[in-house]
Amino acid sequence: MVSVSDRVTLDATPPFGNEQLTDFSRVENAQAQEAALRQVESELGHTFPLIIGGERRFTDATFTSINPANPEQVVAVFAQAGEAEANEAVEAAWKRFQTWQYTPVAERAGYLFEAARLLRERRFYFNALMIYEVGKSWVEADGDTAEAIDFLEFYAREALRLGGEQPITPIAGEKNELRYIPLGVGIAIPPWNFPCAIMAGLTTSALVAGNTVILKPASTAATIAGRFVDLLEEAGVPKGVVSFLPGPGGVIGDVLVAHPLTRFISFTGSREVGLRINELASKLQPGQIWIKRAILEMGGKDAIVVDETADLDAAATAIVASAFGFQGQKCSACSRAILVDAVYETVLAKVVERARQLTVGPTVDRARFMGPVVDAGAFRKIQDYLRIGEGEGTLLLGGEALDRPGFFIAPTIFGDVAPNARLAQEEIFGPVLAVIRVADFDEALAVANNTQYGLTGALFSTDRARVERAVREFHVGNLYINRKCTGALVGGHPFGGFNMSGTDSKAGGHDYLLLFTQAKAISEKIG
Repeated sequence: MVSVSDRVTLDATPPFGNEQLTDFSRVENAQAQEAALRQVESELGHTFPLIIGGERRFTDATFTSINPANPEQVVAVFAQAGEAEANEAVEAAWKRFQTWQYTPVAERAGYLFEAARLLRERRFYFNALMIYEVGKSWVEADGDTAEAIDFLEFYAREALRLGGEQPITPIAGEKNELRYIPLGVGIAIPPWNFPCAIMAGLTTSALVAGNTVILKPASTAATIAGRFVDLLEEAGVPKGVVSFLPGPGGVIGDVLVAHPLTRFISFTGSREVGLRINELASKLQPGQIWIKRAILEMGGKDAIVVDETADLDAAATAIVASAFGFQGQKCSACSRAILVDAVYETVLAKVVERARQLTVGPTVDRARFMGPVVDAGAFRKIQDYLRIGEGEGTLLLGGEALDRPGFFIAPTIFGDVAPNARLAQEEIFGPVLAVIRVADFDEALAVANNTQYGLTGALFSTDRARVERAVREFHVGNLYINRKCTGALVGGHPFGGFNMSGTDSKAGGHDYLLLFTQAKAISEKIG
């Protein structure tokens, strides 16, 4: 792997390839994961300071992150930033940007390559952090860490590409070039549901493009972010380039977004918060001399459509994996299964039977497919939707919280849900599947597009004409054919959606780093 000390070039860098997932059926991998779980358990209760301009700082105000499988267990304690610290962090990041922006792209990319190397070495450790802090299963946690490694490797290569010579039409008598230069101070606000991958992607994409970054982690997943910031420092990222600012969004979020020195905001989370950021970022503040950029990913109400020509077993398996993986807490999760009438009963029976086999419990146990939902607020919200569902569909499976410590909810399926029901329109973010019966493929497409979102979707069909219609008419940012609607891979599935799903920013795609740069054309008369 490339060292930071090397003069990294794109030509000398191997082509990007996705990180392979861990095979936990191999004894040595299972043992390594168990050892990492024991290590994380021994570290529970650690206190993390703020990091502002490279300075670690403790505050009187603190908050805790807890294990959602055992809410009495504190995972970590965090110094809590307030308005003063938020203002100070932006000002410190702006000061550091004055020199960091001129750091050679090869050096910046080298830090990401080194961070990827370190994250590979500590893969089981970061998996364990996610198992404890957000209740991911072993497989889901490992996929999250693998995606974080992919982001580091991919964005390092992308920075090298954008930092090289760009194609320009020759003009006689002039020397012309185009350079992509950084924007300034960025605010990274990642979600808790991909606490390693999206957090790392938001932070390092901005960093490698030459910006300074304030990372405001999700409070329920701040331990993973804190350990990743430590890893970046170990990888050589200079002090002050990344600030770590845990604290409640309601207290510091508006301050960070509205500050006149903030240049852009990268956010993944709820529609409501994303729209608030977009509104606040659009308002000109005293002393502000630019139009702020808001890079927003705001969720979905994703559907898998199955027609009468489909492989029904494959479709049922994909629906269950997409609906209940990580407890349905993915913006890409299948929360609607849209089945044509001819196969409705058959597919529904297969889905219910497969979902019935899912195991639920604390995910420190490798055998558990589903763990807890993330916190008490999510637990209550999902229970409210379970009650709503009783009046909007036929309860076929689940429908209840499990009687045990922790925030566990059974995989739940409601059949015969109307396309305009709340269960079919609102993002629940939990293990709740609404199954919708439609007459034919035409109606299926209409229902699939009948929400305010447009993130992911899938079609199961062997009819080529229908597949081509879906490609044209199924209005989502990520469309999958004859496979599940979750599990986007960096490079192969640039990720981001339409409508209220966000700004279609395409994380893990070749145009993503452009969002954190501005193009400068230089023309010099010669001869």
